[in-house]
Amino acid sequence: MLLVTATMAAAVQGGQITREEALAAVFPQAAVEAERVFLTEPQMARIGELAGVEVESGLVARYVATQGGRIVGRAYVDTHVVRTKRESLLISLGADGTVKRIDVTAFLEPAEYRARERWLQQYDQQALNDDLALQRAIRPIAGATLTAGATNAAVRRVLAIDQVLELAEEKLER
Repeated sequence: MLLVTATMAAAVQGGQITREEALAAVFPQAAVEAERVFLTEPQMARIGELAGVEVESGLVARYVATQGGRIVGRAYVDTHVVRTKRESLLISLGADGTVKRIDVTAFLEPAEYRARERWLQQYDQQALNDDLALQRAIRPIAGATLTAGATNAAVRRVLAIDQVLELAEEKLER
């Protein structure tokens, strides 16, 4: 029997990884539950303000990872157009709401425009702030400017979605 690790699977898939493999790698030994969240118009407006980017859909695919009864992180799927074709990112956050890891789960543009794992790692431990931008805390990608811009917008959008949803859940718990 062959044990296929997430790294091996990603190499076979041209650097892409499935959502399940990515979630297992980022939240080992955690129970991960998939959720569909429907944002309200006011939530979408607030997310757009916080992120500084457009929120195209009110439907959010979210995964909540728990271990021992406590939340250890959340992950969101962001699918967007890079140049003319779609890219899907699984953006995983720690319990504190900072970026834990970004995985490319689908990239339909030519491979030379795809962001490399090392470039994506500069988002690790980042929170939503004014410095989370290209030419600030994030270096651009030579020859893949549109990918860099789309990725940065996706990360900002996910961090804003998480902030808004977590604030709403805190209010419910009171």
